[in-house]
Amino acid sequence: MAANRRPRYWVNTRILSYPVTGVQRYLFELLQRMPSDQLHQIAPCYSISGARAHIWEQTVLPLQTRGHLLWSPSNTGPLAVSRQVVTVHDVTPMDHPEWLNPRFAAWYRFLTPKLVRRVARVITDSEFTKSRLLETTSVAADKVIVVPLGVGARFVPQDREQVESSIHKLGLPTNHYVLSLGSLEPRKNLGRLLRAWEVIYHRLPEDVWLVVSGAKGKSLVFQDVPELEALPPRVFLTGHVPDKLLPFLYAGAMAFAYPSVYEGFGLPPLEAMASGTPTLVGNRASLPEVVGDAAVQVNPFDIEAIAGGLQRLIEDSSFRAVLRRKGLEQAGRFNWDKTAEQTWRVLEQAAED
Repeated sequence: MAANRRPRYWVNTRILSYPVTGVQRYLFELLQRMPSDQLHQIAPCYSISGARAHIWEQTVLPLQTRGHLLWSPSNTGPLAVSRQVVTVHDVTPMDHPEWLNPRFAAWYRFLTPKLVRRVARVITDSEFTKSRLLETTSVAADKVIVVPLGVGARFVPQDREQVESSIHKLGLPTNHYVLSLGSLEPRKNLGRLLRAWEVIYHRLPEDVWLVVSGAKGKSLVFQDVPELEALPPRVFLTGHVPDKLLPFLYAGAMAFAYPSVYEGFGLPPLEAMASGTPTLVGNRASLPEVVGDAAVQVNPFDIEAIAGGLQRLIEDSSFRAVLRRKGLEQAGRFNWDKTAEQTWRVLEQAAED
């Protein structure tokens, strides 16, 4: 990564003006680890979103790159630029358009196949996403390179006093809890998790609760579980959790439950395992390749399987200890430095072409 006077690569950073999600975090982490004097960040002059953002990307951005190699890190990029590397994090619009806004899904179903066949290289986060991309777009296999994501250095086992202080700040009703992340997205499978909890809560010690982080109310919790007229007992919704408290929330949990049905990678289980927290995941999509044998894998469509996996995690302390050790080891295989190095190598290969 020797320095040059002029930037070697241009980076499409329009997503950095959006609220921080996994894709923004991916780009933040990589930009911090790549030589800034060799990267030129390019974005609209002011924050735009939706159709206007895509129009800028397809019309203005190609004129501004002027033949430079462009890296588009967030699933989309200008069709007019062939000297381009695009990162595709998942192919949800092709696999599950029913989960998305119809116009959003239609746009990506049109754009993605044409884009990945036209650009110089495509990066995916997982072998699963690569396989789905090959099947849904007919892109050449040798053009698609898998570069796994990393886990942030702040996600580590934490000091007990700091954990308890964070639990107090968040108003949790107990120190003994299973953590989950709530989301509006159907693929996160919150409804079946709640139904599984309803099956087992009465078999557990009374001070064990299910804590759902990020969920804000009944419209989120009950959207795909209309048969639940109220939250099951001993479920606590934190609402939004400040980012600085998240590592402590992970580290303080007895277990982490993430029975997602579809992920392009799946950062939360990796963050939980890096925090020393035994983890349960759905055995679908990319999650098995991320967690390996270091987490409980269950059929995410089987409520009894989710319930049984959770109950074993909560009741079997020796099993939790084994998973804690395995999880720390598995998470140690993923780091952002490695992701940045491998991504940089792909950019260099594309530039040579």
